[in-house]
Amino acid sequence: MNITRSGTNPSAKGPAEWFTGTVRIDPLFAAEAPGRTAGAHVTFEPGARTAWHTHPAGQTLIVTFGRGLVQRIGGPVEEIRQGDVVWFPAGEKHWHGAAPDTAMSHIAIQESIDGTPVTWMEKVTEAEYAGR
Repeated sequence: MNITRSGTNPSAKGPAEWFTGTVRIDPLFAAEAPGRTAGAHVTFEPGARTAWHTHPAGQTLIVTFGRGLVQRIGGPVEEIRQGDVVWFPAGEKHWHGAAPDTAMSHIAIQESIDGTPVTWMEKVTEAEYAGR
């Protein structure tokens, strides 16, 4: 058994290569062999968002605060709110972040395949973010 005490994992700023706007990542748990699952609590300030990306084993988001936006490639921009759960299947290109005027936090859970939990791609444009 392992108990990770609240506040023992330092917060990190979301890297500018992977995010637009102000994003804070608070690690919750890391994969321990033979497991492959890791999780983090991610907070997006209004207008902040990820770049387009994929996960080799998919990703689950549990919205814990606020109002956000998500989009999978070829689909519409959709609104998410506190309590919503979003599943992106393995390999599905997508992005997620806060609404333009409201912050949003979610717990992100994903598995690593061959040590890789995510493949980052290009940034989401303003037109894509606006749903145009």
